[in-house]
Amino acid sequence: QVQLVESGGGLVQPGGSLRLSCEASGSLFSIADMGWYRQAPGKQRELVATIARGGSTAYADSVKGRFTISRDDAKNTVYLQMNNLKPEDTAVYYCRAARPAFGVDYWGRGTLVTVSS
Repeated sequence: QVQLVESGGGLVQPGGSLRLSCEASGSLFSIADMGWYRQAPGKQRELVATIARGGSTAYADSVKGRFTISRDDAKNTVYLQMNNLKPEDTAVYYCRAARPAFGVDYWGRGTLVTVSS
């Protein structure tokens, strides 16, 4: 059974840092492009960052220069390092594994990040 399990969320003050982790089960990680998305209260889910199987990355303009996505293929894990957090970064963060050509599109259950003083 395919699973994506996120961890690392929590409460942090503005300007602080958090690192989110997403561990994928099975052979999913080796064939999927990975991404982090977020959904703030009352808003639509939005892309935060993606990392392809080959390592190329892309970021939303709102997080460029503050967030870094990376993957450890040996651990089947993708990370999101979040620095200089702002209150507007408050959201539930979701991990996604996708490879449309293979019919792959899985989501984790999410981890809550709250940025508040």
